[in-house]
Amino acid sequence: MAAETTERFDQTRGSDPLAGLSDDEVRERVREGKVNADTDVKTKSVRQIVAEHTLTLFNAINVFMAALVISTGSYKNCAFMIVVIANLAIGIVQEVRAKRKVDQLTIVAARNVTVIREGERRQVPVREVVLDDLVALAHGDQVPADGVVVEGSPRMDESLLTGESDAIEKSVGSEVLSGSFVDSGAFVYRVTRVGREGFAARINAEAKYVKRVNSEMLSALQEIIRLGTTCLLVLGPILFVRIALMGKYDYNAAVLQTVAAVVGMIPQGLVLLTSSVLAIATTRLAMRSVLVQQAYCVETLARVDVLCLDKTGTITTGAMEVAEVRGDAAQAAVTIAHASADDANETARAVIAYGRAHSVEPLAVTRAVPFSSRTKYSGCVTADGTCLVMGAAQFVLVARAAEVKGELEGFDRLMRVLVVARVDGFAPDGSIEGEPEVLGFLGIRDQIRDTAAQTMEFFKRQGVEIRVISGDDPRTVSGIAGVVGVPHADRYVDASSLAGERDVDRAVRDCRVFGRVTPQVKRQIVRKLREEGHVVAMTGDGVNDVLALKDADCSIAMASGSAAARNVAEIVLVDNDFAHLPEVVAEGRRSINNLQRSAALFLTKTFFSAVLAAFCILMPPYPFVPVQMSLVSAAVIGIPSFLLALEPNHERVRGRFISNVLTRSLPASLSIVAALVATICCCRVTGWSDATMSTMCMAQMLVVGVALIYRISRPLNPLRVAVIAIVLATIGVGTTLGASFFSIAPPTVNSALASAVVAVLAIVLFNRLYDESVREGGAKGLVGFLIKRLEILNEREQRVRRRG
Repeated sequence: MAAETTERFDQTRGSDPLAGLSDDEVRERVREGKVNADTDVKTKSVRQIVAEHTLTLFNAINVFMAALVISTGSYKNCAFMIVVIANLAIGIVQEVRAKRKVDQLTIVAARNVTVIREGERRQVPVREVVLDDLVALAHGDQVPADGVVVEGSPRMDESLLTGESDAIEKSVGSEVLSGSFVDSGAFVYRVTRVGREGFAARINAEAKYVKRVNSEMLSALQEIIRLGTTCLLVLGPILFVRIALMGKYDYNAAVLQTVAAVVGMIPQGLVLLTSSVLAIATTRLAMRSVLVQQAYCVETLARVDVLCLDKTGTITTGAMEVAEVRGDAAQAAVTIAHASADDANETARAVIAYGRAHSVEPLAVTRAVPFSSRTKYSGCVTADGTCLVMGAAQFVLVARAAEVKGELEGFDRLMRVLVVARVDGFAPDGSIEGEPEVLGFLGIRDQIRDTAAQTMEFFKRQGVEIRVISGDDPRTVSGIAGVVGVPHADRYVDASSLAGERDVDRAVRDCRVFGRVTPQVKRQIVRKLREEGHVVAMTGDGVNDVLALKDADCSIAMASGSAAARNVAEIVLVDNDFAHLPEVVAEGRRSINNLQRSAALFLTKTFFSAVLAAFCILMPPYPFVPVQMSLVSAAVIGIPSFLLALEPNHERVRGRFISNVLTRSLPASLSIVAALVATICCCRVTGWSDATMSTMCMAQMLVVGVALIYRISRPLNPLRVAVIAIVLATIGVGTTLGASFFSIAPPTVNSALASAVVAVLAIVLFNRLYDESVREGGAKGLVGFLIKRLEILNEREQRVRRRG
């Protein structure tokens, strides 16, 4: 089909089919839209990023509450907006930074291309190539658009498209695909598909979407915010009306009390803490040449239990190396490789590198016989007339290849063995003359990364299963996987033999190495693993990996790979070093484990605020104003949370985020509610003022808050002791020097004694509930019951969202 297309077009070009398009023909195709534009995945614009972070329900609620507070003229009570603005700024800056880094990588990878127009060669940007253009490419160039070869016999590297690392030989009439590279040779081809019709662009099109963030922590935060919003919308107006109708309070007082109640229902500080901790994590990783494009993927990678790897670029470098030399082959092989160095393929480059590493100097040559797809060997003639040849035994020795069979079988099965021989001469067309005299043999293999075995060992120790997915021969992939220590690497399958979905399912269950894998089967493997309940990370660098990267829980791309793979991935390894992944996992564990601990402090306020608001509808007023909640938030929630969240912590992330947080926060919430209800009732009975009641209630919250900090900090270390000391100092300064600002009334002797009694009882209740909550085997008693009910509601909501 491609050959017929070329022939028909040549007939319309007259006597010189290689003259290329005229300028008028180029302009006509541009007008018709037949240009090679819109072929790649684009990152989100800055405007989109700003809009996504700004136009949220969370921000809208806080802005509305701030407007209500401003309407009262009590501006100090808007302090909660500092947290909201800081969270917004961190989120936008982080994502814009990642976007610009990816854009820079794409710009660096973009090159001009040589086209033939009006009979002359011109350099034009890839996006200006038009349909029917003649494009001239040489070794190392990337094909900008699909087409057919009209002159030359190149060898093409299509690994970014198919995963197959072996070079593919092309000839006149053969199709070349956009995204492939010229491994060796120079040629001219005619463009037959441009823009979105190209092979790579069609796969890229499936990556043009906003990938849903798969984060248990983010889902839990969204669920908490949704629950808080529901409570706010129901309880807030009722509480406001109830306070206003008492006749004791004016509009300003009713607004401030209501806002104080509803602000606590949405954990602004937890959202800020999460953004800050993840921003710090991504900054640390950036210093190690790891670009995190989606901050929440740090958590996902910390939870991964199956890691899917491509062989090329992860286990291997993508280059070849000389692993073994036998006989007197070294200098002859180095001489042959240097003779065609200007158009060296991977094999020749490996031989040249071997010569440099072992100080093997090439001989002077008078003629080079380059490698060709017809002869399957390369050669040269030295200055003294010696003729040397290097290639596969069956093409160099022909009928005598059986004589060296035993020698060939002595090499490792992962090696491709080349024979080096001396011959009488070469014919003008490069054919060998005379009987070859074998000088020795070279064993060539994929270059394995120095850190590959160490990285595999790390994931094995962490209980992460490894699947190697490649377009190469499964036996070769299995052997390389075994060398670097992939468990059960001998359990491999040729994916081209899988007839249907049932075969794929069985292979996913039984095998660890997959060879001859197409992009569609890669995606099937990832999807099947996820269906079985695994958290799957996928690494890749090519267009052939895009579909699987899109469906993985966490996708990791190499910066040297295709722009499509980089843009769809959450993590980009800027220096293409897979050995950074253990560092990413360690950073994720530090962040998530510490966040789980700190989140307990924030959710304590969320839960007790909702319950207290409901109680105050029955027995108003609400005992706080917003600025008082700001002191509690800063002293026993914000400051300790930020300090504890930065502590080293590389323990494996276990359990569900929501359950881990609730086991710590619910005991404190229930204890604070009990203490506040007791205090409010005491004040109603004794007739103490609202200011005294606010001061006593704040004391109860601070006391239980410090008790919670102490419990989550055990076992104590110098940092944790310092955190507790800072918390106590903040409380001391805020309740004395800042008493006026935070509207704290000086206590009477009786109110101080009553407050102390309630505080002691609250601590006793808290410790009992906390012990039941963290007991081995799961939380017991009231806390255990509440956690199970909340988990059921959360799972039900998640199922509804997935179906939606």
